[in-house]
Amino acid sequence: MRKKDFLDFHSSKATMQAGVLRVIVGLHHPLQHFRGKAITALRKAGIIVDVLGEDTVGDRAQEALEACQYVNIPLLYTATHQLPFSVLKYAMTLDGKIATSTGHSSWVSSKLSRQRVLETRGRSNAVIVGGNTVRRDDPRLTARQENCHSPVRIVMSRGLDLPEEANLWDVSITPTIVMTQRGARNDLQKKLASKGVEIVEFDFLTPRDVMNYCYDCGFLSVLWECGGTLSAPAISAGVIHKVMAFVAPKIIGGVRAPSPVGELGFLEMTQALKLSNVSYEQVGPDLLISGYLYPIPGMQVDAPMWEEAPYVTGSNDEKSVIYFHKTWGFFGAFSTFSPHPVSMENDGKRISWHSVEHYYQAQKFNGVKDRMAEKFAKDIQAADCPEKAAWLGKNFARQHPDLLQPDWQQRRTGIMYEALAKKFSLYPDLRNLLLSTNSRLLVNSSPFDVYWGCGRNGMGLNQLGKLLMKLRAEFEAVEIVKLHKSSIPKYSG
Repeated sequence: MRKKDFLDFHSSKATMQAGVLRVIVGLHHPLQHFRGKAITALRKAGIIVDVLGEDTVGDRAQEALEACQYVNIPLLYTATHQLPFSVLKYAMTLDGKIATSTGHSSWVSSKLSRQRVLETRGRSNAVIVGGNTVRRDDPRLTARQENCHSPVRIVMSRGLDLPEEANLWDVSITPTIVMTQRGARNDLQKKLASKGVEIVEFDFLTPRDVMNYCYDCGFLSVLWECGGTLSAPAISAGVIHKVMAFVAPKIIGGVRAPSPVGELGFLEMTQALKLSNVSYEQVGPDLLISGYLYPIPGMQVDAPMWEEAPYVTGSNDEKSVIYFHKTWGFFGAFSTFSPHPVSMENDGKRISWHSVEHYYQAQKFNGVKDRMAEKFAKDIQAADCPEKAAWLGKNFARQHPDLLQPDWQQRRTGIMYEALAKKFSLYPDLRNLLLSTNSRLLVNSSPFDVYWGCGRNGMGLNQLGKLLMKLRAEFEAVEIVKLHKSSIPKYSG
């Protein structure tokens, strides 16, 4: 279902008007603050709602329930483990080699298997490789399909022993993030940053740190396409949930030929990791073996469901703090990425935007008399999600700073406030949610934004939180005036 369709469907009244009489729900939402709200609203509207496994039982219902669980696996894993659902993918020969002893690996698997990998990339938020893969294969790691989502590309390299020129440094299609340790090759960091590559430094780089970072980014699904040197520590860290192994009917031998998983420290076969829910599929001449290293959340009755409660510090007094960042959090509607369309006036015309983020990013180029700037604004408006709009806006601004509004730095805060005011005025539920925070301090906990958020070290400006508190004060003033007017006795004359 497209985002626009989902927003229309979210209204139970619109559902009734569309002639829908019965809705079958596959799964309860794993986040407690979402769970049951839509079902309650639909039932209040007189629509029959059946939940698989509860109201609808039997073999067919059970098959449908399991299908729904498999489709929603990334969300279920993320909600349960508070880490993105991670898949380790590799192709190997019958004797367990992913390349020859010289490192040559084109190609271990068949064209059909590689096509399956491209499809999996297109369903992933990010794809991760190590430095060895960049040096040996110089991959692009895109979905290579027209009008198809391409994941964010992440390169892990502690020493930053990477080439100055590589296909991954071309960020015209999709972003690239290089994750390294603090102080590693500052000269190369500057060169890569000048190409538009994002550099993220850690005190000590580990797979767990990278997954925490991806979780903070809001990623649900991550594909690991690394070699054995990186896959082993990722498995040991417990961040790999599923394995996809393409086995090709080939033998290449070689004592030094690399294998898909490096040293795990196991000394006995009884220590071997066993996969569950294993499946086997013929893909051309290859055999695809898939399985899970951890039980699938929701497939067991007692699987934990994560309750993301409001992140509030201190007592419920005026000094308490409410943190917000991810759109699926309790206060996710405070994010500029929340899927609430806004209609804004522009040059005397009223234009609809998919989100506040879409509008904000496009305004960087609004009014600039240049065909390229006009194209940038239109591309941002047409972006299929707020994340895409944000990436386009930032990328265009970085590559063509001369096309920005000349006074953009001075106007951006006002533009953001205008869009926020429209959003919270247009949706009464959002306005009430904002008012419910009373006098608490609102903090955008994004670790990646030091202007709109608090940044990784908490020293950011938190401008988004400040604007929301300003807007809240204006709404409170209006409520006080309404209350005052209602309390004045009417003259019956």
